Amino acid sequence: MTSLPAVTSLSHLPDEELTTVLDLLFEPSPPLHALSLPVLRSTTFPSYDTLIVAVNAQLTALAQSDKPEDVDKLSEILCSHPRLGEKKVDSEQSRAEQAQLQKGGEEEKEMLAKLNQEYEQKFPRLRYVVFVNSRARPVIMDNMRARIDRGDIKAERQEAIQAMCDIAADRAAKLQS
Repeated sequence: MTSLPAVTSLSHLPDEELTTVLDLLFEPSPPLHALSLPVLRSTTFPSYDTLIVAVNAQLTALAQSDKPEDVDKLSEILCSHPRLGEKKVDSEQSRAEQAQLQKGGEEEKEMLAKLNQEYEQKFPRLRYVVFVNSRARPVIMDNMRARIDRGDIKAERQEAIQAMCDIAADRAAKLQS
Protein backbone atom coordinates (compact mmCIF):
# COMPACT_ATOMS: atom_id res chain seq x y z
CA MET A 1 0.00 0.00 0.00
CA THR A 2 1.64 3.24 -1.13
CA SER A 3 -1.47 5.35 -0.64
CA LEU A 4 -4.06 5.47 2.09
CA PRO A 5 -7.59 4.16 1.60
CA ALA A 6 -10.54 6.52 2.01
CA VAL A 7 -10.65 7.37 5.70
CA THR A 8 -14.40 6.67 5.85
CA SER A 9 -13.76 3.06 4.79
CA LEU A 10 -11.41 2.22 7.66
CA SER A 11 -14.00 0.78 10.05
CA HIS A 12 -14.90 -1.79 7.36
CA LEU A 13 -11.37 -2.91 6.51
CA PRO A 14 -9.70 -6.08 7.84
CA ASP A 15 -7.24 -5.69 10.71
CA GLU A 16 -4.29 -6.37 8.40
CA GLU A 17 -5.13 -3.32 6.27
CA LEU A 18 -5.78 -1.16 9.34
CA THR A 19 -2.40 -2.20 10.72
CA THR A 20 -0.78 -1.14 7.43
CA VAL A 21 -2.49 2.26 7.68
CA LEU A 22 -1.18 2.75 11.23
CA ASP A 23 2.30 1.63 10.13
CA LEU A 24 2.33 4.09 7.23
CA LEU A 25 1.28 6.96 9.47
CA PHE A 26 3.10 6.22 12.72
CA GLU A 27 5.77 3.47 12.13
CA PRO A 28 5.23 -0.25 12.76
CA SER A 29 4.35 -0.78 16.44
CA PRO A 30 2.40 -3.76 17.82
CA PRO A 31 1.49 -1.83 21.01
CA LEU A 32 0.04 0.98 18.87
CA HIS A 33 -1.91 -1.60 16.88
CA ALA A 34 -3.36 -3.05 20.09
CA LEU A 35 -4.22 0.42 21.39
CA SER A 36 -5.70 1.94 18.25
CA LEU A 37 -7.26 -0.88 16.21
CA PRO A 38 -10.40 -0.96 18.42
CA VAL A 39 -10.92 2.77 17.82
CA LEU A 40 -10.38 2.40 14.07
CA ARG A 41 -12.86 -0.48 14.05
CA SER A 42 -15.58 1.37 15.97
CA THR A 43 -15.33 4.92 14.61
CA THR A 44 -15.92 6.45 11.21
CA PHE A 45 -13.50 9.35 10.97
CA PRO A 46 -14.29 12.33 8.71
CA SER A 47 -10.59 12.88 7.97
CA TYR A 48 -7.15 11.46 8.64
CA ASP A 49 -6.42 14.57 10.74
CA THR A 50 -9.31 13.60 13.03
CA LEU A 51 -7.98 10.04 13.27
CA ILE A 52 -4.53 11.39 14.21
CA VAL A 53 -6.08 13.62 16.89
CA ALA A 54 -7.80 10.51 18.32
CA VAL A 55 -4.49 8.61 18.42
CA ASN A 56 -2.83 11.66 20.00
CA ALA A 57 -5.48 11.57 22.76
CA GLN A 58 -4.82 7.85 23.33
CA LEU A 59 -1.06 8.41 23.58
CA THR A 60 -1.51 11.43 25.85
CA ALA A 61 -3.72 9.35 28.15
CA LEU A 62 -0.90 6.79 28.40
CA ALA A 63 1.59 9.58 29.17
CA GLN A 64 -0.62 10.93 31.96
CA SER A 65 -1.39 7.54 33.47
CA ASP A 66 -0.10 6.54 36.89
CA LYS A 67 0.19 2.92 35.73
CA PRO A 68 3.78 1.90 34.92
CA GLU A 69 2.52 -0.50 32.23
CA ASP A 70 0.87 2.43 30.37
CA VAL A 71 4.09 4.45 30.40
CA ASP A 72 5.97 1.32 29.25
CA LYS A 73 3.51 0.89 26.37
CA LEU A 74 3.95 4.55 25.38
CA SER A 75 7.75 4.19 25.49
CA GLU A 76 7.59 1.18 23.21
CA ILE A 77 5.36 3.08 20.75
CA LEU A 78 7.65 6.13 20.72
CA CYS A 79 10.72 3.92 20.27
CA SER A 80 9.22 2.53 17.06
CA HIS A 81 10.59 5.67 15.38
CA PRO A 82 14.15 5.25 14.12
CA ARG A 83 16.98 7.24 15.66
CA LEU A 84 17.75 10.37 13.70
CA GLY A 85 20.67 9.97 11.36
CA GLU A 86 20.83 6.16 11.57
CA LYS A 87 22.06 4.51 8.42
CA LYS A 88 19.63 1.58 8.55
CA VAL A 89 16.06 2.87 8.57
CA ASP A 90 13.36 0.32 7.72
CA SER A 91 10.48 2.68 7.02
CA GLU A 92 10.35 4.16 3.53
CA GLN A 93 8.69 7.28 4.94
CA SER A 94 11.37 7.79 7.62
CA ARG A 95 14.15 7.29 5.07
CA ALA A 96 12.71 10.03 2.88
CA GLU A 97 12.02 12.35 5.82
CA GLN A 98 15.54 11.97 7.19
CA ALA A 99 17.35 12.11 3.83
CA GLN A 100 18.87 15.55 4.45
CA LEU A 101 20.22 14.34 7.82
CA GLN A 102 22.49 11.95 5.92
CA LYS A 103 24.18 14.90 4.23
CA GLY A 104 27.03 16.80 5.84
CA GLY A 105 30.40 15.99 7.27
CA GLU A 106 31.48 13.09 9.45
CA GLU A 107 31.90 15.41 12.42
CA GLU A 108 28.21 16.36 12.32
CA LYS A 109 27.19 12.71 11.92
CA GLU A 110 29.26 11.76 14.96
CA MET A 111 27.78 14.63 16.97
CA LEU A 112 24.24 13.52 16.07
CA ALA A 113 25.09 9.96 17.16
CA LYS A 114 26.49 11.28 20.47
CA LEU A 115 23.37 13.40 21.03
CA ASN A 116 21.15 10.36 20.38
CA GLN A 117 23.15 8.42 22.96
CA GLU A 118 23.07 11.27 25.50
CA TYR A 119 19.32 11.71 24.95
CA GLU A 120 18.63 8.03 25.57
CA GLN A 121 20.78 8.07 28.72
CA LYS A 122 18.93 11.15 30.01
CA PHE A 123 15.53 9.69 29.11
CA PRO A 124 15.74 5.89 29.47
CA ARG A 125 13.29 3.98 27.30
CA LEU A 126 12.59 7.01 25.11
CA ARG A 127 13.72 7.92 21.64
CA TYR A 128 14.14 11.48 20.41
CA VAL A 129 11.25 12.07 18.03
CA VAL A 130 10.96 15.30 16.08
CA PHE A 131 9.16 16.40 12.94
CA VAL A 132 12.23 17.03 10.77
CA ASN A 133 10.23 18.79 8.03
CA SER A 134 13.31 19.64 5.89
CA ARG A 135 15.13 21.34 8.76
CA ALA A 136 18.92 21.15 8.60
CA ARG A 137 20.91 18.86 10.86
CA PRO A 138 22.33 21.74 13.02
CA VAL A 139 18.79 23.01 13.75
CA ILE A 140 17.68 19.53 14.76
CA MET A 141 20.77 19.05 16.93
CA ASP A 142 20.10 22.40 18.66
CA ASN A 143 16.56 21.22 19.41
CA MET A 144 17.85 17.91 20.74
CA ARG A 145 20.41 19.69 22.96
CA ALA A 146 17.69 21.99 24.37
CA ARG A 147 15.42 19.05 25.13
CA ILE A 148 18.24 17.13 26.84
CA ASP A 149 19.18 20.20 28.89
CA ARG A 150 15.55 20.78 29.89
CA GLY A 151 15.59 17.31 31.47
CA ASP A 152 11.79 17.04 31.89
CA ILE A 153 10.65 13.52 31.03
CA LYS A 154 6.92 14.37 31.12
CA ALA A 155 7.40 17.30 28.74
CA GLU A 156 9.61 15.06 26.62
CA ARG A 157 6.93 12.39 26.31
CA GLN A 158 4.38 15.02 25.30
CA GLU A 159 6.74 16.57 22.72
CA ALA A 160 7.49 13.15 21.27
CA ILE A 161 3.76 12.37 21.02
CA GLN A 162 3.10 15.69 19.29
CA ALA A 163 6.03 15.17 16.91
CA MET A 164 4.82 11.66 16.10
CA CYS A 165 1.36 13.04 15.28
CA ASP A 166 2.79 15.94 13.24
CA ILE A 167 4.77 13.39 11.24
CA ALA A 168 1.62 11.29 10.78
CA ALA A 169 -0.37 14.31 9.56
CA ASP A 170 2.35 15.14 7.03
CA ARG A 171 2.44 11.53 5.85
CA ALA A 172 -1.36 11.39 5.59
CA ALA A 173 -1.38 14.49 3.38
CA LYS A 174 1.24 12.91 1.11
CA LEU A 175 -0.28 9.41 1.01
CA GLN A 176 -3.96 10.11 0.43
CA SER A 177 -5.16 8.85 -2.89
